[in-house]
Amino acid sequence: MSELGIGIIGCGNISAAYLRLGPMFQGLNMRAVADINMDTARARAEEFKVRAETVDGLLAADDIDVIVNLTIPEVHYDVSRRVLEAGKHVYSEKPFVLTLEEGKALRDLATARGLRIGSAPDTFLGGAHQLARAAIDEGQIGEIIGGTCHVMSHGMEHWHPNPDFFFRPGAGPVLDIGPYYITNLIQLIGPVRAVSAMTSASFPVRTITNGPRNGETVPVETPTNIHALLEFENGAIITFGASWDVWTSSHPNMELYGSAGSMNVPDPNFFGGDVSVSDKGGDMQVVAERAHPFGIPNETHDNGEQANYRCAGLADMILAIGEGRPHRCSLELALHAVDVMTSILLSGETRSWVAMTTTCERPDVLGPDQAAALLR
Repeated sequence: MSELGIGIIGCGNISAAYLRLGPMFQGLNMRAVADINMDTARARAEEFKVRAETVDGLLAADDIDVIVNLTIPEVHYDVSRRVLEAGKHVYSEKPFVLTLEEGKALRDLATARGLRIGSAPDTFLGGAHQLARAAIDEGQIGEIIGGTCHVMSHGMEHWHPNPDFFFRPGAGPVLDIGPYYITNLIQLIGPVRAVSAMTSASFPVRTITNGPRNGETVPVETPTNIHALLEFENGAIITFGASWDVWTSSHPNMELYGSAGSMNVPDPNFFGGDVSVSDKGGDMQVVAERAHPFGIPNETHDNGEQANYRCAGLADMILAIGEGRPHRCSLELALHAVDVMTSILLSGETRSWVAMTTTCERPDVLGPDQAAALLR
C-alpha cells in the first residue's frame, strides 16, 4: 500500500506516544510535528527525527495527507476545522469535540470535501475488549440487560504539573476519561437511547502536590462527581460512575449482566487485561485468549507489563481510506459518544432525562488476523 504522510499538531506528552508507537503500524509515515510553541515542536522533532513546522506550515505542507490533532480539548474543533479546510484528513484525540454542534459542523465540512475524520479512543480495539466483544456476539452471557462501570480516583493534581485544564468546562472525569468507557460500551452493546444523571463538585479547589507549582491551588469549574444511568437502544440499563472525588475504590471497572451470565471487562483505558465470564449462578472464569496481537504486553511500567497499541485506530483509518471502507474509530461513533457525555452533564445540570439526538452502528469487529494486518 502507498503510505500517507502524517503530521501532528500539539507536541505535549501524548505526542510522544504517537511518535513512538506509530512506526509499529502499516501505512503510518510520521513526517512532521507542529505546535504553537516552536521550541516545543523543535524539541519533539529532534527527539523522534521528524521535521518541525509552524502550524500554518504543516497545514500547507504538500507531503502531509493526514494530521493528528493532539491539542487541548477546548481547541479540538478549531484545529480540526482548519485541517479539513486545508484539504487533509484529520484524526483527533479524545474528546472529539465538546458540543454536538461542533461535531456536526465538522461532519458537514468533511463530507463536502470528501475527507475522513477519525477520533480516539482506540483502546476498544485492544485484545481484551475484542475478546469481550466476541464473547458477547457468541451469546456466552445471553442478551445484555444491565451493568455497571466505574472510573474512580482523586484527580490529576497529585501527578500532573499543570492540571488546571482538567478542572475546567470541557474536561472533568466525564469528558476526559469517559470516552474510554462510553466508547467501549457502545462497541459492546450498541448505541444509547437516553441518560439521567446527578452531578456535583465536592472540592471547590485542588492543591497541586508535585512539580514547580507544588502548593498552588486550582479552581474547580466543572462537575467532578458524576453518577449516571444509561439506557441503551437494546433495553440494557448501565450504571456509570465517574469521579475524581474518591480516594480509594474497589469497584470493578466494568461488569455486564446478561440473561444467561455475567462478564467482567478490564479497564477500557487500556488495550489488554483479563476478561471473565460466568454462566447462571457460576463463578467467574477467565476467558481463554485468542492470540490477539493488541493484547500482547509490549511495555513495562511501575505496575507491571502493559499492552499499548495507541495508533491502532489511526492505522485502521489510513488502511480504510485506501480500501474505500468505513474505519472503526469513526466520526459517527465519536459524535455519539460526545452526545452521551454532554447529555450526562446536561442531565446533572437540569435534573432531567435527556434523550440522544444521534445514533451509530457498532464498529466492525477487529479480529486477530485483521489486527495483525495493521502491524508492520
